[in-house]
Amino acid sequence: MTRLLLATRNAGKVAELQRLLASAVPGVEVIGPRDVPEYPEAPETGATFEENALLKAREAVRYTGLPAVADDSGLTVDALNGMPGIFSARWSGRHGDDDANTALLLGQLRDVPDERRGGGFVCAAALVTPEGVEHVLRAEWRGAVLRESRGSHGFGYDPVFLPAGSARTAAEMEPAEKDAVSHRGQAFTALLPVVAEVLGGTAAAGG
Repeated sequence: MTRLLLATRNAGKVAELQRLLASAVPGVEVIGPRDVPEYPEAPETGATFEENALLKAREAVRYTGLPAVADDSGLTVDALNGMPGIFSARWSGRHGDDDANTALLLGQLRDVPDERRGGGFVCAAALVTPEGVEHVLRAEWRGAVLRESRGSHGFGYDPVFLPAGSARTAAEMEPAEKDAVSHRGQAFTALLPVVAEVLGGTAAAGG
């Protein structure tokens, strides 16, 4: 069985991406960083989500010799000229501190009226193989930033993100429901046929 490494140390992302990939690419075993010898995490030095996703996937291939999928994602807020963007995970200065990042964002938007609080989650998903094959796809999930958190599912800015046309935040959605419509869900669903073709499986991505 072919092994495919999900190159992320974010436990929430690993669970999310395993749900999306494991059942959709038969004959491919989806593993995470805990299933391979530890290697240094690539610094996110790219200027775009696409560049960072490719950097992470290339680094994983270089250290493990396995085909790898990686993503870079974040929240872009219109009133902040697209920020926090690629800096979403470290917006407060401490990487991965969801509470601090969200508190800073809400503070920056405190005086912004509701009609100007639009934004979107963006995800770039990349596949890189030891043979040098590279594919990267991008998707966006539009919505608005609320004034306070709602919901206990998800991670990051999910509790303050209200998707367009929804009465519930990303953190109030069930995982499978979120997978079907989120930025990561869209990006990885689009990447699934490529993964299946490149790794010799057959995709069953559906809807």
